[in-house]
Amino acid sequence: MSLATDLSAFKDAGNARMPKEHSQAISTSIEDFKQTWNAANAIDVGQPFPDFSLSNATGEQVSLRELLVTGPLLISFYRGGWCPYCNLALKALQDSLSAIKAKGVTLVAISPELPDRFLTTQEKHELQFPVLSDVGNSLARKLGILFQQPDTVRPIMEAHGVDLQARNGDDSFAVPFPASYLVDSKGMIRYAFLDPDYTHRLEPTTALGWIDEMNR
Repeated sequence: MSLATDLSAFKDAGNARMPKEHSQAISTSIEDFKQTWNAANAIDVGQPFPDFSLSNATGEQVSLRELLVTGPLLISFYRGGWCPYCNLALKALQDSLSAIKAKGVTLVAISPELPDRFLTTQEKHELQFPVLSDVGNSLARKLGILFQQPDTVRPIMEAHGVDLQARNGDDSFAVPFPASYLVDSKGMIRYAFLDPDYTHRLEPTTALGWIDEMNR
């Protein structure tokens, strides 16, 4: 079964049990963002990936240069451990980790959550790849993948016990929309998946195909 199938099934089940006004507000927020997001403002294929130094789960700083020492990177942004779509995507990546590593690529996930928050996600899903904290969404902003969520979504998230201020350390209510990049050993973006609809994610099989193409 593909990740897309799992995501679609979850979305249908969620909409079925969610109050209609909630599902409509979420759908409207996604559609409005899709209409306003300008892909031309995003860093994309053929450009260097922005330099960074971000904290891992134990508070240690991890830089792009350090990661590139071992070779190419597959970098995946996610909204947070509170997001069920993100958790499905993270599980799919973990399931494909052996195949990714066998092709000489390091998998890295990045979210705006504070290190102690995503440590729980890392442990819960037994993730065996680095997860880094882009506090304040500084890297996501440089990449052009930031989603400023509307206030109409706040009460819905609160109803589900999601406190973004506590999780992210700020009250911006902004999150990255999920984006994935295959970065070669020189730091150049060779392939990218950018979709402002957060219910869509990169298929791990597609990422593996990217790596094969890059390595030819």
